[in-house]
Amino acid sequence: MSSLIPLLKTLPTSVAPRLDQGLSQLAINVDDHQREQLLGLLALLHKWNRAYNLTAVRDVDEMVSRHVLDSAVVLPYVQGPRLLDVGAGPGLPGLVLAILAPQLDVTLLDSNGKKVRFQRQAVMELGLKNVTPVQARVEQFQAATFDQVISRAFASLVDFVTLTRQLPSADGQWLAMKGPGADDELRELPAGICLHKRHLLEVPFETAQRQLLILTPEGVE
Repeated sequence: MSSLIPLLKTLPTSVAPRLDQGLSQLAINVDDHQREQLLGLLALLHKWNRAYNLTAVRDVDEMVSRHVLDSAVVLPYVQGPRLLDVGAGPGLPGLVLAILAPQLDVTLLDSNGKKVRFQRQAVMELGLKNVTPVQARVEQFQAATFDQVISRAFASLVDFVTLTRQLPSADGQWLAMKGPGADDELRELPAGICLHKRHLLEVPFETAQRQLLILTPEGVE
């Protein structure tokens, strides 16, 4: 029997069907273990959120779309294998992507101690061997370069790129998950950085427009 079963029993019965429907709409196939891990992540978020205020989303059904599916929607554009999630908060999108793509080597970076404690607890309880939580400010973080650097939390595209300028590899990418109003920010990108591709994202159960901006150093195909 899975060690996650007691945790999963704390979820409302509506959560699993909502997750299944959303993953189906995204054409993402998961095995039983991955499904349990995603549900376990939701249960942990819901449990810890009561005491630690990890996210403004309180309703666990809403967490399915706003957190798990909103993270999963970028999976087709994540190759890694070394992926850095900057400003990961409680581990989003990094934990979801690590579950869905076990071949990734995911580093979660955040300066908030309680959020990194949650990341570590989730990694332990979900049995994730491919995730490394790190508590540090991004401008002080030093590591070997990453194939892709992703964020769904940075308010400013310019800040995201500027503060992480040394972290992607020479042919690496920045993946910025944004709302609809990013054109002004794109015009302010630092010299040497360009928009490689823009993907409009449709998140199941959500009506707000989302997009993924893939940025690269100039000259990278």
